[in-house]
Amino acid sequence: MITLFRNFSKSKWAAGLFALIILSFLIVGGSQTDVFSSFGPKHVIDAGERSVDGPRFRADFERVRANLQEQAGRPVSFDDMVKENIHTQYLDSQTQRLGFLAWAWNAGIRPGKELVLKQIRQIPAFFNQVSGQFDQDRYEQALAEQGMTSEMLEQDLRDQYVASQFGAAVFAGARVPRIYGALLAGQALETRDGRWFTVTQAMAGSAPAPTDAQLTAFLNENAAQLRRPEFRMISIALFNPAPNSQAAPITEERIRERFEFRKAALINPEKRTFVTLTVPTKAAADRVVAELRAGKTPTEVAAANKIEAAAYNDTPQSALGDPAVGAAVFGLSANQVSNPIQSRVGFTVAKVTGVTAGAPATLESVRSALIDELRAEDVKGATYAKVEQYEKARQDGKNMADAAQAVGARLVQLPPFTADGRLPDGQPLNAPRQIFESAYALSKGGESDIIDAGEGQYFAVRVDDIRPASLPTLAEVRAPLAQQWTLRENARRLSAKAEELAGRIRAGEDIAKVAASAGAQLSTRAGVQQSQASQTELGEGVLRGLFGQGKGQVFTGAQSANSFVVGHVDAIHAAVPALAAPLVEQVRPRLTQAMANAMVEQSFNAAAARVKAKNDPAAAILALGIEAPAAAPAAPAAPAPAKK
Repeated sequence: MITLFRNFSKSKWAAGLFALIILSFLIVGGSQTDVFSSFGPKHVIDAGERSVDGPRFRADFERVRANLQEQAGRPVSFDDMVKENIHTQYLDSQTQRLGFLAWAWNAGIRPGKELVLKQIRQIPAFFNQVSGQFDQDRYEQALAEQGMTSEMLEQDLRDQYVASQFGAAVFAGARVPRIYGALLAGQALETRDGRWFTVTQAMAGSAPAPTDAQLTAFLNENAAQLRRPEFRMISIALFNPAPNSQAAPITEERIRERFEFRKAALINPEKRTFVTLTVPTKAAADRVVAELRAGKTPTEVAAANKIEAAAYNDTPQSALGDPAVGAAVFGLSANQVSNPIQSRVGFTVAKVTGVTAGAPATLESVRSALIDELRAEDVKGATYAKVEQYEKARQDGKNMADAAQAVGARLVQLPPFTADGRLPDGQPLNAPRQIFESAYALSKGGESDIIDAGEGQYFAVRVDDIRPASLPTLAEVRAPLAQQWTLRENARRLSAKAEELAGRIRAGEDIAKVAASAGAQLSTRAGVQQSQASQTELGEGVLRGLFGQGKGQVFTGAQSANSFVVGHVDAIHAAVPALAAPLVEQVRPRLTQAMANAMVEQSFNAAAARVKAKNDPAAAILALGIEAPAAAPAAPAAPAPAKK
């Protein structure tokens, strides 16, 4: 059949058939014909030639979660972050950033390699704390601790250069007109005259004690905030090594048997004693090679070239971070100088001063390590033997408690907890998330299968009881509920009284007479400025009312938790030009910075739209390994700019 198809594909009939298929695509469109679109990696973000796949997105988002956990001081799950839409916010910001970087690369904004290397050499974590010189091994180790490679770091630094240089260019040409500062200065130095009085709770009257019917209605109104979550009470059968358990002694026969089995892997590797000198250019490396081969010591060469020699004593090849340097060093003999080596940061020259041949390990040299290894295996084996006995007991019809007791497993009852692992007082329960997930996947009385918790530990879960989500009874929350109801009703009475008095003033009654009728004292002020000092002295309610209304208008507003203000704007005085002019130049730089920031953000959006950057929230959730709360279609990072 395959031969027949191959022969047909070479015939003139096949060529004609393919032409008809292509023509049909032109007529009906190709949106329904990409049968291979589901093959290949699924990208979470696509931005021109830049993309982020699932594993990379998960690794990046894991760093976001680590930062959140550090700030919150408690564990934060991917589910929690998705419920708060943190993943979509991160997706949009990364899509915009990658879209801009893809556009910038196409536009020719590309930093040189020397700029990136210079930036790497300025990072303190990559330098030897004693010599103060760049240390290739520290460089590799620091990157490994952050889950990064040198290629990833260099790409990040290139991206930072592109963004910073583009932003600097925007800032260099941006400067707001003086009229912008004049508007702000005029508003800041404008003064107003007004009169006002304070309406207190005594004037409005206090609410009587609520009835049960009123409290019940109030409880139902706030059901969403007062509803208690579902709690589950469970028992856990734990299969782990007992504390202070005495392991059986390891026999000499087992130790020798393990040594013979591991002998090839336990060999002492070949080691070299050598010195490396790293310089930024090939020409400098050639000069270092010539000086070393001429008989100068590495210390003399390092001093002449103002660099630091890095010494390695009895070092195996596996301990070297740069594979190119390792291969070159272990290809030299004693007292031999290498040619320039293209390392990850600059060029390296090595001189080997000693070679220690590899040798097989002896039984005595690895005895303690083998004993620890065998004991750990015995402990895990004993634990797993209990698991097998437990499963057999369950197959014989025993319930979880009886089976656990029969094999000597520990049975532990946990306090009530919610689906996200919180106790009734809101504190997190210190337990693996697998326990919470297993408990909420079972019904009351349900018992789980054995679950592997890792590190040779296992557990099984039984749901003892379920306390469904419910509203508290009126008797349970009567006192705090009555307090909140009273506060709300008093606030309503106070607001209504203030509006009643303000209505009389709007109807034409003099504000002084209205204040006197309410038993309030009238305050009169001229030349009030909208400043922090005025807010502290007069109160936020007065200041907001005076500067929120026009001349001749009446205002009301909350002055404190138990008072309202009613007032009248008598006059508005424009700022004095001689006083406002200096302020104009003071605020202009800040306005310029705000405008330039907005310009940069709009440029990023437009660049992302130009390369058609988009993301797929569904693929992001799939990469995180959780269930999506709702279907989320792929969305572009930014709207396309309007056509002119």
